Amino acid sequence: MIQTNDITRPPREICERFQAVGAAKTSSILSRLGIRSAFIAGPTCWSPGKAVAGPALTLRFMPKREDLYEDDEYAEPETQLHRHVLYHTQPGDIVVVDARGDMTSGIFGEMMLTYFKGKGGAGIVVDGCIRDYPKAKDLDLGLWIKGLTPNFHTQTNIFPFEVNGAISCGGVLVIPGDIIVADDDGAVAVPAQMAEDVLARAEKHHQWEGFSKERLLEGGELKRYYPLHADAQAEYEDWLKSRR
Repeated sequence: MIQTNDITRPPREICERFQAVGAAKTSSILSRLGIRSAFIAGPTCWSPGKAVAGPALTLRFMPKREDLYEDDEYAEPETQLHRHVLYHTQPGDIVVVDARGDMTSGIFGEMMLTYFKGKGGAGIVVDGCIRDYPKAKDLDLGLWIKGLTPNFHTQTNIFPFEVNGAISCGGVLVIPGDIIVADDDGAVAVPAQMAEDVLARAEKHHQWEGFSKERLLEGGELKRYYPLHADAQAEYEDWLKSRR
């Protein structure tokens, strides 16, 4: 079993801007920049209305090999790497778990998630399950998971193997420190080195969409206002000036 060091985090202001942009627009802009699909498929939002953006702490599970892992949930707790990923938590962090799509292992339960919340964690993305959902949902964390189970994390087929290494979650490569943007639409992974470019394009897009939405609600023509046609550019510029 492998444990690695802490992650490099972007400025909090960057994450707050991504939270305002949202998952859908982030995914669209990434596509235009060559990242065909950054959408973490499988985990869905179990905390409706919750929107988060923050750096990824990563945890990778592997098929269980009994000579490497003790089945007792409480035996030698410090050998359990699902605890250690949480030890790295700083405010705003998001834990992303490669749980191999397993639907029988509860990666985190009430107590682990309570600790994570107390350290300022923002949310989790798991291509698998959690347990203790009735208590977990009351913690006001962002939860993007595939489902629920009463089982603890190593009760059946998998065990935690690596902390803060590269993982595959929902078919997407996630590098520790990548920015996760998650809301009701799902979770998207933004390569850290692309963050500023994505934001600049997304925020510009967000501005003209606001204008276009107003015009469409007034009965404006779709072909003129979405996407914004060159003929409407001067009208848009006037709208921008009026709002300054």
